[in-house]
Amino acid sequence: MANDHAVREAGESSPQTIREAVIAAIAAEMRTDSSVVLLGQDIGAFGGPLQCTAGLLDQFGGDRLVETPICESSMMSMAVGGAVSGLRPVVDLMFSDMLPLVAVPLIQTAASLRYLTDGAVEVPLVVRTRGGDGPYRSHPQNYEAIFAHSPGLTIVEPSNPRDAHGLMRSAIRSNDPVIFIENIFLYNAVREVVPLDEHLVELGRGAIVHTGDDVTVVTYGRSVRSAVQAAEMLAQDGVGVEVIDLRTLHPWDEQLVTDSVRRTGRLVVAHEAWEVGGLGAEIVARVTAECFSELRRQPARVGAPAIPIPWAPGLRDATLPTADRILEAVCEVMRG
Repeated sequence: MANDHAVREAGESSPQTIREAVIAAIAAEMRTDSSVVLLGQDIGAFGGPLQCTAGLLDQFGGDRLVETPICESSMMSMAVGGAVSGLRPVVDLMFSDMLPLVAVPLIQTAASLRYLTDGAVEVPLVVRTRGGDGPYRSHPQNYEAIFAHSPGLTIVEPSNPRDAHGLMRSAIRSNDPVIFIENIFLYNAVREVVPLDEHLVELGRGAIVHTGDDVTVVTYGRSVRSAVQAAEMLAQDGVGVEVIDLRTLHPWDEQLVTDSVRRTGRLVVAHEAWEVGGLGAEIVARVTAECFSELRRQPARVGAPAIPIPWAPGLRDATLPTADRILEAVCEVMRG
């Protein structure tokens, strides 16, 4: 299934979904750099899972889009070998539930190789995958915290098409391995005009998407929309919520977050992943250490309970960091 917005020449702009913006970013980098190749299952004539590679085979052919067997660990090992040999592979991993299947080549080899060789060997590869809750309702587990525990990896999750495009182009140009997570709920949810001419978003930089002086809410992916909704509801009652979209989950923008918390004195962290051992725990710990004297109230976390994310819609919805749950957490840190 071809897509009118999927592959456009550099310099044009168009309203795109996250899916389309990422496809366009990959196409732009493949045009710019012949060492960029795409590896994955069903990424050719089928168009990839959820049509994530639609239009690319027609433009770049089978030499640059490599169909792999259904063996994720060998697919990743192939990409690592290609990366250290002069290529810039983009590995399409169907869903983020499958990230544990590539942990050995990704964590033990790709993430640490530049350090172990004192910079002599670089591993410029991107693992592109889709995760979180969404209309598909399958593969909802979120494993980003496991990989954030591994030095040498960069982890990205955009919340909008513009950032998705710019972050993917920066990820492909990075000389270190990047995990790029595309939230399924947001995949085709909203369109946004995306400049395609050298539009880059720096890795490791967050963004303030809603300003306020009373509480800082730090989040990423789908939860950004929920946090902004909560902030808009609270604004009607005179509560100013500053919402920070991390964009890069590891390494996260500590300066942006701590500067905000020093202004507001309060912190809420929200994400779809499990609360126990999640990225929110690391952010709360770091901010508490850095901003202890400025905190007016203990920070709060909003995340999934410590159970496998269930399939049943009612149970699934109860695990999500909805606007109402974020609003409740903000009200809690405002007390006293």
